[in-house]
Amino acid sequence: MSVKRSNHTAKQKGMIAIEALKGEKTISEIASKNNLHPTQVTRWKTQLSKGFEAIFDKSDVKARRVVESREAELFEEIGRLKFELDWLKKKAAKFD
Repeated sequence: MSVKRSNHTAKQKGMIAIEALKGEKTISEIASKNNLHPTQVTRWKTQLSKGFEAIFDKSDVKARRVVESREAELFEEIGRLKFELDWLKKKAAKFD
């Protein structure tokens, strides 16, 4: 008989990682309390500590906005070029 894997929400993972970062309890205590392997708690703790930069880094948001605006411009240009190509094909068909 197999054991069903438990799925944790992002909120649960975050709370467990914050508890691990506080250092009030050992990783083993936190893992046993939440029915997890200590390695998993350590992974979530590491992910959270690396993720703090992204939360407070404003330059990442600016870079994302620049990429999104450039992407929108390119999609507009693709649409315009597709329209022109279709129009030219339609006009060229009359000469065949």
